[in-house]
Amino acid sequence: MDDLIKYLREQKTFKTHTKEELEFIDTIKLKQVTLPEGRLIVKENTSSPQLFTLLDGWAYRHKTLKNGNRQILNFLLPGDIVGLQQNLLDNTSSSVQALTPVTLCELDKNKLWQLYERHPALAYDITWLCAQEEHIVDDNLMNVGARIGLEKVAMLLLHLYKRYKAIYPIPGKTIPFPLTQQEIADSLGLSLAHTNKTLRKLEKLGLHSISNNALTIFDEKVLASVADYFYMPVKQRPLLC
Repeated sequence: MDDLIKYLREQKTFKTHTKEELEFIDTIKLKQVTLPEGRLIVKENTSSPQLFTLLDGWAYRHKTLKNGNRQILNFLLPGDIVGLQQNLLDNTSSSVQALTPVTLCELDKNKLWQLYERHPALAYDITWLCAQEEHIVDDNLMNVGARIGLEKVAMLLLHLYKRYKAIYPIPGKTIPFPLTQQEIADSLGLSLAHTNKTLRKLEKLGLHSISNNALTIFDEKVLASVADYFYMPVKQRPLLC
């Protein structure tokens, strides 16, 4: 876990914490948790037993209706906090599930208020993370409600590509991409058939390729134009682990 944390702390997307903040973060870390693909991390309509920071792998937050229909609200990548809303609001109206095998840093939720009492600057950053996730969900709602199918898919591909590259600034135009077509459909409010058709259309245009759980973006500018998407780098965020 130390290697994972060390790598993340070296990335420009995460803030450099003060010595005092790092010492406090060390006091709230409990243990490393590894979960397999598909495992629920947080269950809908329950109180989260602890807080977690995602260190490795992908997860997603979703809501499920009684008929089994699912809406994926957001995808979570390393550095994202899991369970914060549940602990601030006592319970949650959504679930968080591992999309791939994940490694989590478990945090002591009982010390959450000490964070707000003793380290207001860090507490502000954590609160900002909640607001940022809400902003992402708002963007997803706009994507689902206002864009046509081609724009929706282009937006999602480019958004996840940019988020991943901010954490892992690897060379080249390819990133790991564990989403199935069903998960893409469930995040965009599309049918599986429409999702498949749209992905093939974008691929025929020469804009992207998905193969062997990897996404390649061949032309970011054209894909952004199709999606009506303007990327603004987010400010540096805290790393609570």
